[in-house]
Amino acid sequence: MTQHVSPPLVLIPETAPFNADQRSWLSGYFAALLGPAVEGATALAPGEGPATGPRLADNDDAPWHDPSMPITDRMDMAKERPEPQKLMAAMAQQDCGQCGYNCADYANAIFLKKEERLNLCQPGGKETLRMLKKLDEEFGASGSAVPAKADDGDAPKAAADLGPLGFCRENPVEALFLSRRRLNDPGGEKETWHVEIDLTDTPIEYVVGDSLGLFPANAPALADAVIAELGARPERMIGGKTLRDRLLTDYSLGAAPDGLYQLLSLLTSGPARKKAQALSAGEDPDGDAAYLDVLGALHKFPGARPDAEVFLESLDELQPRLYSISSSPKADVGKVSLTVDAVRYNHRSRLRLGVASTHLGERIPEKTKVKIYLQKAHGFALPEDLSKDVIMCGPGTGIAPFRAFLRERAATQAPGRNWLFYGHQRQASDFFYKDELNALKDQKVLNRLSLAWSRDGSEKTYVQDRMRENGADLWKWFEGGAHFYVCGDAKRMAKDVERAIIDVAAQHGGKSPDEAVAYLAGLKKAGRYQADVY
Repeated sequence: MTQHVSPPLVLIPETAPFNADQRSWLSGYFAALLGPAVEGATALAPGEGPATGPRLADNDDAPWHDPSMPITDRMDMAKERPEPQKLMAAMAQQDCGQCGYNCADYANAIFLKKEERLNLCQPGGKETLRMLKKLDEEFGASGSAVPAKADDGDAPKAAADLGPLGFCRENPVEALFLSRRRLNDPGGEKETWHVEIDLTDTPIEYVVGDSLGLFPANAPALADAVIAELGARPERMIGGKTLRDRLLTDYSLGAAPDGLYQLLSLLTSGPARKKAQALSAGEDPDGDAAYLDVLGALHKFPGARPDAEVFLESLDELQPRLYSISSSPKADVGKVSLTVDAVRYNHRSRLRLGVASTHLGERIPEKTKVKIYLQKAHGFALPEDLSKDVIMCGPGTGIAPFRAFLRERAATQAPGRNWLFYGHQRQASDFFYKDELNALKDQKVLNRLSLAWSRDGSEKTYVQDRMRENGADLWKWFEGGAHFYVCGDAKRMAKDVERAIIDVAAQHGGKSPDEAVAYLAGLKKAGRYQADVY
């Protein structure tokens, strides 16, 4: 039987002031946006033949949209799907916004050639970048397999092309770093800071649930060690800046990128060359790949001393970091606060530092400027109906947005009840914002506070354990229309919290296992379960 195929609908007429490739791309772009609403519309990239374009990625049709799922499983689930959905499956599935998109939008931007950078997914790291490059090779999704570099030589964009000042990573604004104070009392194993930044002279306006992007600088001692290993001069000018300044502010000195190993392989021979090639391909010949930062990679191949300019070209761009805002604009007028764990650990006699966390926690002087931007939340906000009850689950620094929520609820005198599940290692040292939370309890703003300490007793107790212990009351809150929020680790804690909700629905709601899983899915679909995970 012969099937009749209608000719593709031309959305951009030939009389429009574009060349053939531009008309084809624009037709494809608008066809992808309009989808079924325009019969016969086609999503064509330049050079493609007349055919219906692939369906773009979206969260409602993404069974792999689970940050705890390994990338191999995600890609297997998407292997028969169109190209944009395969690109989405390669992302870390956290919808964290660090790339400036959510996962689906980032995938669609790459597919539609609106975004050429493949290295923006910070949580996915090398794993995501390698998969995006592989997909790029398979179907040319991005138009360029090479991520944009900080000094790529392009002419600077006009301010209007960068996006609104202070509201996107491409156009940050300078703000005054006001202060830091340590939240841990003596005896704590971690170092956590309450950081405040002045927004008075910036255009930034935020609501609770939003995040703040911050552009950090590398530790000077680390940059100097890299320069020494290269045998280079720190004052050498490269692209209008000194080598030292480039390493401080433009390039990541964290996990060694594949491009660096490729460069090192060209400067070595024999077994060392084979190791560098293996590392560039994602292999782990010596079992230490996960711990190799840029300096560590140079130490591993001491005979290879690349030219400083070529070396910079092999590095990844230093990306901004996102932090959940822990203040309320109604209660903390003109400023924003963050709750930051300073990351420090030793590996093979070397002290390793988290870039942004130690930049905020120790290096940046108070009363100096820092580059920031606002990242609007993707589906993480207080209910519009102030009478709705709110349940919050945020261990450790996951308390940040819930401190903001509670301050907002107090400022708006919201009549709905508030219940916070908070946990950490030890109550004596790690009870962040203890005085504030107790004051909110006294004011009847915080109706219930359930605490879990994992290192205080003979058995470890976590927030999900407290949820099960309070399951009967938790179920009553859910059935009364409460909204549930979780903030914290995506791969473990958030999944454990979801399992606890399923268990509560089964035990106290009389649900079968399948019904309990469907109940959680229903909460998510209704916007009554929202997550800010990382």
